[in-house]
Amino acid sequence: MDPRQRRKRRRRAGAVSAFMVFALGLAFFFESQATTTVIFVRHADTLPGMGEDQGLSPAGALRAEELARVLGDADVVQGVDAIFSPALRANQETVAPLARQLNLPVLEYDLDSTRELRKRILRKYKGQVVLVVAGPELIPSIIPKLQGSKKVPPMADAEYDNIYIVSIPWYGKVKTLRMHYGARPEAVNGLAPSSPSEVSGG
Repeated sequence: MDPRQRRKRRRRAGAVSAFMVFALGLAFFFESQATTTVIFVRHADTLPGMGEDQGLSPAGALRAEELARVLGDADVVQGVDAIFSPALRANQETVAPLARQLNLPVLEYDLDSTRELRKRILRKYKGQVVLVVAGPELIPSIIPKLQGSKKVPPMADAEYDNIYIVSIPWYGKVKTLRMHYGARPEAVNGLAPSSPSEVSGG
């Protein structure tokens, strides 16, 4: 073979190899920069006046099963990737059915150190789907720190049916959605449950 032809073939092979490396690198970059989704729920229903570390009421146990049904296949590939909950009994019982269904451990976090929780999620679970159980006073404060909505409304004492979904893209605006699951007081009174909505405000 003519030496010039050999050089041309080597150059072509080198160009193809360089393109493949570039394409794989680009694919890895976009995969690593994928959207992170953090889902927040309050613990399910408890009986009033039973103390902070009480278990779920019968209605709460049913709501916990409904949470597993709703989030068990939230991601069509593998569902929720990680579950975080305080050590309090009601919180742990709320996510227990989902954890069993997905064969995931429930990762405990310190209610007094949510900064560490946010850092852990954004570093270790970047591009994944994470469920966090938090108190009604904590959810409106932690969502803005993830660049989500600053206008999350306060929750009533008997309001257990909210799901907040914070979608954090690698570039662009963070979205905060609110949905509802399980039985609601309106449903008991014969009113239809409200549809999913975006919480306004940045």
